[in-house]
Amino acid sequence: MSHNVHGKTKHNAALDVATAQQVAETMQALATPSRVRILSRLRESACSVNELAAAVEMEPSAVSHQLRLLRHLGLVVGERSGRQIVYALHDSHVGVLLEEAMYHVEHVRLGHSDTRVRRVGG
Repeated sequence: MSHNVHGKTKHNAALDVATAQQVAETMQALATPSRVRILSRLRESACSVNELAAAVEMEPSAVSHQLRLLRHLGLVVGERSGRQIVYALHDSHVGVLLEEAMYHVEHVRLGHSDTRVRRVGG
């Protein structure tokens, strides 16, 4: 792997099994609407569990549960501030991942495609 001029990792070979597993686990974080909403809110700014709960209309205990999973996957970080923990996206890559997923959904919803499959013999 190497980094290109935009700072993204460029894969020169086929994806190995271990990396594929980690990517799949990361993508699973986007498989639950509540986690997507939490990540989307954290794109705006860091906040506490109670602020997140109010923003995504969930109970604080449910938000805490989702945050534990998101921390385990390396998508969010928490920093103690007095008696509470303030959560934020791990880094800008998480925001980009979420933005790309949202862009893809909108793109498909509108019936757009960047590429067309060429038919064999056609």
